Amino acid sequence: MQRKKECVAMLLAGGQGSRLYALTNNIAKPAVPFGAKYRIIDFPLSNCVNSGIDTVGVLTQYQPLVLNEYIGNGQPWDLDRNFGGVHVLSPYQKKAKSAWYEGTANAIYQNLNFIKMYNPEYVLILSGDHIYKMDYSKMLKAHIDNEADCTIAAIEVPLKEASRFGILNTNPDGSIYEFEEKPKHPKSTLASMGVYIFTAEKMYKYLEEDDDDPNSSKDFGKNILPAMLNAGEKMFAYRFEGYWKDVGTISSLWEANMDLLGDKPAFDVADSSWKIHSRNPLAPPEYCGENAVVKNSMIALGCEICGTVENSVLSSNVVIEEGAVIKDSVIMSGTVVKRNAVVRYSILDEDVRVGENAVIGEDKETAKGIAVLGRNVCVGSKAKVAAGAMIDKDIKEGEEVL
Repeated sequence: MQRKKECVAMLLAGGQGSRLYALTNNIAKPAVPFGAKYRIIDFPLSNCVNSGIDTVGVLTQYQPLVLNEYIGNGQPWDLDRNFGGVHVLSPYQKKAKSAWYEGTANAIYQNLNFIKMYNPEYVLILSGDHIYKMDYSKMLKAHIDNEADCTIAAIEVPLKEASRFGILNTNPDGSIYEFEEKPKHPKSTLASMGVYIFTAEKMYKYLEEDDDDPNSSKDFGKNILPAMLNAGEKMFAYRFEGYWKDVGTISSLWEANMDLLGDKPAFDVADSSWKIHSRNPLAPPEYCGENAVVKNSMIALGCEICGTVENSVLSSNVVIEEGAVIKDSVIMSGTVVKRNAVVRYSILDEDVRVGENAVIGEDKETAKGIAVLGRNVCVGSKAKVAAGAMIDKDIKEGEEVL
């Protein structure tokens, strides 16, 4: 008798993340650091294990090395299993043809053999660029209770933002009668979260039909979901009411980090009832010098703070030298800010070097945008980087970059 899993999760983590600019030049978007000691992918992976789903395929494509190394054997998320666990799935050469993933639906289609190894009744499709805590087992129960073919997690969004999402128009019982992909004039504000549960056999059928269609863009939102709806399949919305943030842009990534701060944060990563697992680096306790000032900030292990840090999030092994000021910023692992430098309303990627008396960004109240320095960038002493600048190469001493 074949061993089987009730539900297998497939996590789409292959996107380039072009709207994150310099932050994703060398790594996949789900591997971008977040919240001092996490990476974005920690959240869907932790949701899976907390929901009792122990078989996860992570579909990678663009710049997968950091992500592959980070996931490893899945042990930090309790996903190192003999049957199941976490598996990194890259595009691979087949007998008939070799192809990159053409879209979200094609990525799943190319990995149907992996899914079928576990003979699941249901398949959970996840995106790798969202920050949230969600019990997928409750969504699965609703899917089963409704005898649905597809269930789509959905959240209410402001009307002015609705055009950015796939919008679900539903009947009073939650069944979906219309799906609009990024409509110019949305009829409702119930947005798809990019989290789907399919009854496995139905999903196989529509993915196979979609693969045979030369005119399809091979996408769940544009092709699979409308095809199922048009065919009269039973499709339901599952309303989610907790914190959820799509961190696919610089501003949303900054906002989500800021949502972790304060006595009553909008999103609590320290909630022991729903632990967010991560692969934490080995580091000593953080150190604050006698002249250090730290206000309303999150500081990870290994940090050395001798300057001023306000309303900011610092990942592990960050060094802020004496006289330096960090304000309203996200500073990622291994970055060093030298004496008397000023960093305001900025995101600094991993292993950045900011020279003495350099100025990055400007006050949030007057800035035209968030300044971003990419991985390994070195900024010379007395250099200036304007608000909103996106920098992915070194800046010389005294140079001004607009």
